[in-house]
Amino acid sequence: MVSKTRFWYPFILLMFLCAGAAMDTIRPGNHLNSSTTVVSVGEMFELGFFQPTDSEHYYVGIWYKNIKEDPVVWIANRDYPVTASAFFCISDDGNLEIKQGRIIYRVTDMTLPNANVSATLLDSGNLILRDENSSILWQSFDFPSHTYLPGMKLGYDTKIQSTWSYVSWKSSNDPSPGNFTLKLDSGPEKQIMILNGDAIYWRSIRSWGDSSNYFEFPVETRLNMYNFSFVSESGTAYLTYNIYRNDMISRFTIDATGQLRQLLWLDNEWSVLNSQPGQPCEVYAYCGANSSCSNVSSPICSCLPGYKPSSVEFWNNGDFKEGCSRKNELQCGKNDGFHMLTKVILPQKHLTREVQSFGDCRSSCLSNCSCSAFSYTGRNCSIWTGELINLQQLPVNNSSGTDFYLKLAATDLETKKSSSNMRRAVIVSVTVTMAVFTSAFCIWQVKVKRDKRKGQDLLSFEVTMSPSHTQKEQCKGRHEEEVEIPLFSFSSVSAATDNFSFSNKLGEGGFGPVYKGKLLKGDEVAVKRLSRQSGQGWDELKNEAMLIGKLQHKNLVKLLGCCIERDEKILIYEYLPNKSLDTLLFGTNAMVTLPWNTRVGIIEGIAQGLLYLHQYSRVQIIHRDLKASNILLDEDMNPKISDFGMARIFGGTEQRATKRIVGTYGYMAPEYALQGVFSVKSDVFSFGVLLLEILSGKRNTGFYLSNSLDLIGYAWDLWTSKRPLEFINPETHDAYCPIAATRYMNIALLCVEERAANRPIMSDVVMMLNNELTVLPSPVQPAFSNARNVQDSSQSIPETSQNKLTISVIAAR
Repeated sequence: MVSKTRFWYPFILLMFLCAGAAMDTIRPGNHLNSSTTVVSVGEMFELGFFQPTDSEHYYVGIWYKNIKEDPVVWIANRDYPVTASAFFCISDDGNLEIKQGRIIYRVTDMTLPNANVSATLLDSGNLILRDENSSILWQSFDFPSHTYLPGMKLGYDTKIQSTWSYVSWKSSNDPSPGNFTLKLDSGPEKQIMILNGDAIYWRSIRSWGDSSNYFEFPVETRLNMYNFSFVSESGTAYLTYNIYRNDMISRFTIDATGQLRQLLWLDNEWSVLNSQPGQPCEVYAYCGANSSCSNVSSPICSCLPGYKPSSVEFWNNGDFKEGCSRKNELQCGKNDGFHMLTKVILPQKHLTREVQSFGDCRSSCLSNCSCSAFSYTGRNCSIWTGELINLQQLPVNNSSGTDFYLKLAATDLETKKSSSNMRRAVIVSVTVTMAVFTSAFCIWQVKVKRDKRKGQDLLSFEVTMSPSHTQKEQCKGRHEEEVEIPLFSFSSVSAATDNFSFSNKLGEGGFGPVYKGKLLKGDEVAVKRLSRQSGQGWDELKNEAMLIGKLQHKNLVKLLGCCIERDEKILIYEYLPNKSLDTLLFGTNAMVTLPWNTRVGIIEGIAQGLLYLHQYSRVQIIHRDLKASNILLDEDMNPKISDFGMARIFGGTEQRATKRIVGTYGYMAPEYALQGVFSVKSDVFSFGVLLLEILSGKRNTGFYLSNSLDLIGYAWDLWTSKRPLEFINPETHDAYCPIAATRYMNIALLCVEERAANRPIMSDVVMMLNNELTVLPSPVQPAFSNARNVQDSSQSIPETSQNKLTISVIAAR
């Protein structure tokens, strides 16, 4: 008996060796069913049947072997789903096919000399069919689905009538062909395009000449990881890429919403390195014909000079697809002229030829009755005829863009000329008036300096690195940029506030009491008076005045002047009649005064103000105490960020640490509360908390439930249990948009993620708020969302701003 058993050992071993050797290959007579797979030799990819979530259908596909979520990268039968009884095999004539009973779906359909073939799954994710001589007869890379892997092609070959394009899924759970296609334009510009059906949805700005930056990669990612190459021959053009580092896994996908995403497997999760289109203006013809799109304007669409909305009703309702039409038709003669637009991304569909000079290009357009505009760059003259599609206006501080000359009728040019003359006259008048005023002001200033020993130097606050100088030292002998602020006398401030009467008192903060005042001309102001009991003094007052004096934005509170006289230290601001956001959010009449549309406007306004502080102001500013009580509302319910407090300048590093932590518990980011480390992401965290409060109508601090310590934890519980609408204030259920509310909650949870690196920056937040086309990433568990996190944080209890001045930080650009 023993000898018989030993006799079978070599055969059993041989069977295992043969099975191991064939684990990446299908041969004639083998087949795959719903419970078996083929794995590439390096265990990178797996081939088999898969079943999408909430679907009864099965598909043959290829996916990553050892990566969570097992994202599918290729599908054999997108149009022909099968059941669990189907199997995948090599047919008698050597083709790949899927059989389900008597129904046969042929993945390949070739006439082969013999059926001695095999199908092997490579570690690149490519499934190849080859003959006995190892010659490749067919490969899945030539028939892509929705994922662009290293080694694959994006383009076309007219010789073999082959196109390498990528088609999205119909939905996240339906892999059948969707609406969006990623392809290479066969025109002379060779641009990458996304089509929505047959219409252009997005096109790349760059041409094939800069293929290494075709997807707008971050520079460090492009240089260290990706090797793109472009092949262009007669009738053939395609882009392919490889990754320098073998330990990195990356892919591109076109998803069901039309987003082209660049993904990298990093820290055991897929990180989105880039997504196109990234902003509304990148969507093709977002503003319609003869219009300009600017991502930093509100609204983002505007008619070009000399044009008006084709449909005023649609345009005013935010539907810009109808575009614009001319106010006055061209006369096709010498009376027509040109208006120059600077820093624009040129419209689509133009003809380019070489000329000798700018004048030749201009004359060429002027003499062509069909010409709508022209652009001249280094002897290249580009001419547009008919409607102007997809023109983008770049920000003033953007170094790229091109000059664009718009052809206008004489009447439109005269209107512009008269407007220009009027502007010139106004400028001259203002200049003369300012000169007279300046002279009078200088005389008055000399008198003020003679009569007052304190306060005269407050007329000019300067940005300084050190807070240790005396008042005189700080205001003299320096060359830093100065901020001019009007000086009020104490008697005038006292009269405006009726001697700081209790009836005029608006409230009180860490700085001191705030009073309502009325100037002689009837203008109402808010007067902030430093309390003698406050721990704050000259440095705090000087820095707050200096900071706010430098800022100019509709969503930031405006400083009108100051008063330094005797022992008084006073700041005078614009008066905002609707008080602070926390009064309206958490007061008894909040639901009456703060409907859903108003909340949306406040959310967007706060985001714009914070974006200005972080990115567009003269110096980068980190607020560090963004909360509902520091958001003031004007008569039109426009939000204005206030309370900037003790600011200081530091270099352009991304983050800094401080030993003195000042802020409001519940709004502070974990890295700031526990370690004193702050950056722009600290403000993003505070914005996320504020957004949750606006959506729910509940305070983050002091909000407790049996299973959630604070509002963030409550929001996370509802989000993970797929009940986000229960988080929205029930009083607004008759007016709010469920899709928008869920989207805002998603954005808020992204902003309060525990790791600062995972939070978006404010430019991304503004884009996500304004662009409904952007697919939002799924948030991970946020900071302070469970009791364990907060117990850990109790090891370091920060100071709060209840009795401290709000802290802001300035970072030089």
